[in-house]
Amino acid sequence: MRVAQTGPMTREDLTFPSGPDGDLLAAWFYRPAGPGPYPTVVMAHGLGAVRGMRLDAYAERFAAAGMAALVFDYRHFGDSAGEPRQVLDIGRQREDWISAVRFAKAHPEVDAGRLAIWGSSFGGGHVLATAAREPGIAAVVAQCPFTDGLASLGAVPLRTTLTLTALGLRDLARAARGREPVTVPLAGRPGEVALMTAPDVVPGYLSLVPEGSPFRNEAGARLALRVGFDRPGRQARRITAPVLFGICEPDTVAPSGPTKKYAAQTPRAEVKVYPFGHFDIYEGEPFEQAVGDQVEFLRRHLAVEG
Repeated sequence: MRVAQTGPMTREDLTFPSGPDGDLLAAWFYRPAGPGPYPTVVMAHGLGAVRGMRLDAYAERFAAAGMAALVFDYRHFGDSAGEPRQVLDIGRQREDWISAVRFAKAHPEVDAGRLAIWGSSFGGGHVLATAAREPGIAAVVAQCPFTDGLASLGAVPLRTTLTLTALGLRDLARAARGREPVTVPLAGRPGEVALMTAPDVVPGYLSLVPEGSPFRNEAGARLALRVGFDRPGRQARRITAPVLFGICEPDTVAPSGPTKKYAAQTPRAEVKVYPFGHFDIYEGEPFEQAVGDQVEFLRRHLAVEG
């Protein structure tokens, strides 16, 4: 166990199990100043991304505002266990979310009655699905969320989609024989074969990767066969907790139109629409605006004093 002091807060490295095999998920636990138990935000990233890609910046702001944060990597990615590496299975990642929420609720320094979940991009879809399923969630933040796979697939050129489909079938065939995955880039330039190829993807997504990060710009191609059928936004109508939708209007990866539609169907939705792109929200003034809105929302719904 390693504990780092960050101003008045601390950050602890820890692990917890997930899935039927008990694979260990790597996490940071941020403690705010003062005694616990603390209102807490459980956090994870988007498509193939790892926690070091700016989630620490959000967690530090939440801790400075009086909330703890549990920030984890999914199985098969980053510092978490899981073989083979770089396989993104939607069902497994949602299992990881349930494991993280239940681990947080049982943690002695967490106020289980004041627990929020926060996800960005692909993780934004995961938190909607998780909140619809798991009781006891006090608040949800879905930042530039992936809500409709068919709409996101529509942002990928048809030729690229067909190539990804062929590679996905090959990947599944290799998996059935116990062989290593066929991988494709997560981020690519327009015209390249990758899961995301909008013009702002490579400069935006890859700029989030810090030096020394375990991030790898690849994932098993089998994801391409399933992502179009995943529509977590449909589950938002079943969420009883307040949900903050942070929507990027010119989003090239998670189109804003379907997300606005699903937000309108969410019983306790609060919507913030931002005039910046999918990857702009993590840094600079867009980050300041978004994280400020999130802190205000979380403090209000988690009853954070001060």
